[in-house]
Amino acid sequence: MTPSDPILPVVAASRLQLPPGSWDSLLDGLCARFPRVSRAQWQDRFQRGRVQDAQGRALRPGQPWQVGLEIRYFREVEDEPVIPFAERIVHHDAHLLVADKPHFLPVVPAGGHVQQTLLARLVAATGNTDLVPLHRLDRLTAGLVLFSTRRDSRDAYQRLFRERRIDKVYEALAPALPGRSFPLQRHSRLQKGEPFHCMREAQGEPNSETRIEVVDRQGPVWRYRLQPVTGRKHQLRVHMAALGAPILGDDLYPAYAPQPPGDYRRPLQLLARRLSFSDPFSGEPRCFTSTLTLAAPAEA
Repeated sequence: MTPSDPILPVVAASRLQLPPGSWDSLLDGLCARFPRVSRAQWQDRFQRGRVQDAQGRALRPGQPWQVGLEIRYFREVEDEPVIPFAERIVHHDAHLLVADKPHFLPVVPAGGHVQQTLLARLVAATGNTDLVPLHRLDRLTAGLVLFSTRRDSRDAYQRLFRERRIDKVYEALAPALPGRSFPLQRHSRLQKGEPFHCMREAQGEPNSETRIEVVDRQGPVWRYRLQPVTGRKHQLRVHMAALGAPILGDDLYPAYAPQPPGDYRRPLQLLARRLSFSDPFSGEPRCFTSTLTLAAPAEA
């Protein structure tokens, strides 16, 4: 499918267990809990059956707020802009789907992205509403993402990630580091920084580790191979910036300078190039390689 193809509302519902509150009705409580969604939008969702109980039955806006009740609701973004880059399915079998994600496309719904996400596009393309990503990539990172296609085998593949039995190889373009000896191992303690969605290195016992090699050292921009041993948020981006070679196109590290929405001129030059593991059922080696490429901008 292409980025402009219509996407059906097939993303799984969000779930909420109603917390304590003094609201008279479901509508009042949801408006208070989610102030960015207008009262008129919530009323419209109720009218279309987009607010349900745990069994999928439509709820009424005037129903009492019942603490502990689990409800389901479907996130929607009015006039959600189309992200003009297409994903590609590189493998699809009875248990796994492997997709090449383009830069700028989120993996799952978040913030202002609901239908324009890799998950929503793949569910629409395959008709499989049981698709679940087994890991995540940042919105700005391109490359391979593994999805489970069925519930009964999902935990076996999730366990590969939990037990670090998947070999992940990334590729990055970043400034040259001629004074460094490679390969090297970067160990550091990562914790939340400022703003809240950023990470930073801190004193203390290391909780992150990355192996860094140089693949091509021609000119002022080198091509690096990054192999994360751990999987901390933004780990590769923080480690490269800390070494003095922030990945080209990074708008968070080392300095916070986010690109405006819809500005696709400087993609983050980070690519999830390869994923390999032993299949938990057959024991056979599995290896998937991205067909995407990185290219330094002309001004670099």
